[in-house]
Amino acid sequence: MAQQQLRRHAAGAALFVGFSMFFGPVQADISLSVIGRYDSGQFDNNAAQVVAFDAGSKRLFVANTKSNEVDMLDVSDPTMPSQVKAISMASHGAGVNSVAVREGIVAVAVENEDPQANGSVVFLDVEGKVLSKVTIGAMPDMVGFTPDGKYVVVANEGEPNDGYTNDPEGSVSIVDISGGVEGIGDANVKTADFRAYDEKGLPEGAKVGKPGQPLSQDFEPEYVAVSPDSKTAFVTLQEHNAVAVVDIANAKVTNVFGMGFKNYEKNPIDASDKDGKIDISPKPNVFGIYQPDGVAVYSVGGQTYIITANEGDSREYDAFVDEARVEDVKLDPKAFPDATLKEAEKLGRLKIATTLGDTDGDGDYDQLYNFGARSISIWDTSGTMVWDSGSGFEEMTAAIVSAGFNADNDDCCQDKRSDDKGPEPETVVVGELNGKYYAFTALERISGIIVYDVTNPQSPNYVTFAHNRKFAVNPKDSPKGAGDLGPEGLAFIPAAQSPNGKPLLAVGNEVSGTTTIYQID
Repeated sequence: MAQQQLRRHAAGAALFVGFSMFFGPVQADISLSVIGRYDSGQFDNNAAQVVAFDAGSKRLFVANTKSNEVDMLDVSDPTMPSQVKAISMASHGAGVNSVAVREGIVAVAVENEDPQANGSVVFLDVEGKVLSKVTIGAMPDMVGFTPDGKYVVVANEGEPNDGYTNDPEGSVSIVDISGGVEGIGDANVKTADFRAYDEKGLPEGAKVGKPGQPLSQDFEPEYVAVSPDSKTAFVTLQEHNAVAVVDIANAKVTNVFGMGFKNYEKNPIDASDKDGKIDISPKPNVFGIYQPDGVAVYSVGGQTYIITANEGDSREYDAFVDEARVEDVKLDPKAFPDATLKEAEKLGRLKIATTLGDTDGDGDYDQLYNFGARSISIWDTSGTMVWDSGSGFEEMTAAIVSAGFNADNDDCCQDKRSDDKGPEPETVVVGELNGKYYAFTALERISGIIVYDVTNPQSPNYVTFAHNRKFAVNPKDSPKGAGDLGPEGLAFIPAAQSPNGKPLLAVGNEVSGTTTIYQID
């Protein structure tokens, strides 16, 4: 199967010297190799999104959103994953958005037939039998167990309809399962809302959503990570470039911190998909909006850290759109004296937020804000940045898989996404191996996994990059021949729980509809 790893790259020592500038010292202490793969047969249908592993049954549970099913896969032999059954959620709602497993209990987040109405969490055993069901907020987007197993935490995105005539509140549901899940009901659910922020307003460093919309409705919780002590949930508010901090036991939002903006003069990017080349260069007065999707939490030396995958996201509804291309907006001539910047080969194609950048209110843009930050970042629990991977993702992929640099996940070829969000980091998980902590990040568009050693949060080191994609094959011409496309969900499986005694990484690829198992050596 196709695979690429930095430590085997033929360019030799000179390449590694260059990489050390961007990633820190190159480490080669682990590598990833594909050992097994399950193909749902559904291309570009969101057929393999979130993945969750149960050690007792040696099964993976995969959210198949398109089919509104949970695919149960037998991975007792991880080289030959096979479907045991597909568990239909049709009687519980319109779509499976997320799945989590802990000690034989499966939690499934299911969206309502009316997306703006309240959804559900359905609890199953590992054979697919329904144990109970509870009502939660609108459009549940991510579900997870606390480490102590006492609660299930759900991020309810609460997106509006296209006309913005119905915009439900975003919220975080806390389900008390301390007494078990069988027979529990809605009385076990508490909801943390954002109504206090209708008066408090946006924190510094956050991004405006829909102007005039109450923040209790405008906030759209995306993803959840829970502290190791099970007391605190960290919830990404992607569109608003913020993270919410939730007291789990009391179901209360205690803080929302803005993430600030990334300077693309100090952190170069490739901003054009029409220049016919890879051009990672400084962009004065251009900034990235972190806007993380996935988030992970880990502790080192008694301190808890948050890792975010800074994907970026705009709003595109019939009644409200907050993105435009630079070529279609008016630039301040003092801030941008070079009139040729609006050409497609320069900044003209770059997508920017229309709600940011007019710093003096005169109707033109003094600064440009691109969605996402093309990186992962580490933060302390108060929202102070500890480290960011800078330009590393684009620099690395340009050198390792230049044919796939900023490629799209359902099309080819090089440079297709440079005007948008670049490699688009989707999600991140942290795994401990031999006393070290590693962050595994899915690059959604280029379709690869990048690994950093984050044992020292102030100075992580790049480790390796792996993919199972054939960039010479256009997915539109040969969906199956192109390999794994669009990694959306990751599950780290430690050696102590692994079916083959080796640490594994399970990957749900939403575009190719495949679930891939990497062995970590």
